[in-house]
Amino acid sequence: MKASELFDVRDKVAIVTGAAHGLGSGMAEVLADNGAIVVLADLDTDALAEVAGRLRKSGGRVSTVVVDISNFDAVRKMVDDTAEKFGQLDIVFANAGISAGPGYGVEDGQIENVSMEAWEHSTRINLDGTFVTIQAAARQMKQRRSGSIIVTASIAGVKTSPIPAYAYHAAKSAVAHVVRVAAKELGPHNIRINAIAPGPFRTSIGNGRMHDPEVAGKFTSTVPLGRMATIDEIKGLALLLASSASSYINGAIIPIDGGDSA
Repeated sequence: MKASELFDVRDKVAIVTGAAHGLGSGMAEVLADNGAIVVLADLDTDALAEVAGRLRKSGGRVSTVVVDISNFDAVRKMVDDTAEKFGQLDIVFANAGISAGPGYGVEDGQIENVSMEAWEHSTRINLDGTFVTIQAAARQMKQRRSGSIIVTASIAGVKTSPIPAYAYHAAKSAVAHVVRVAAKELGPHNIRINAIAPGPFRTSIGNGRMHDPEVAGKFTSTVPLGRMATIDEIKGLALLLASSASSYINGAIIPIDGGDSA
């Protein structure tokens, strides 16, 4: 089979949450560029319109929905409306997430200073919102007995670091385990669910602190490749997991971190 057939996502219907920025925009772009029908979901209206306009200009078939991932009813409605509108739902990227502030490497992030309000805000989005996205996607995909769900976890869910916050570590670890459990349930329904566990990417998460040379240096100090990744470097793995090229990959937590977690 030729690679063009193996990685074919033409006419597949996909949802990408957190699509207006960072990794989500890269995931949406690679799907649209390869012929998928992509629903871009995000809370940032202006950035969402910018990404959608750029993808349409290059021939992409995209639509947008403004949704707060912590509004669970809105998430369920988005998924159900997409399936109803297009008559199918093939791919869902549960990608939306936020930084939870600093880790124990600075005083504000040390355990005795962790704000429970910040903890609850982070876990509601990074864990609860992700779970509801998976739940809503699974409900639709079970009816059709097919689909691929891809979750954005993190190497912070695989290894510890003084840089990300306690809440971020906790949520991403939990998300990774939810993926493993869901793979056991959904596999018999011909639904695959996997997680991407990114290391340091140059994105706008954390109010753009990943672009700060000092912060970047801390993140890359343990990366064998010695650098942060670009958004374009998420695209190959995203397309693999969305397409039939990954037809026997289920329940995997796949690091994309330059070897940091090796």
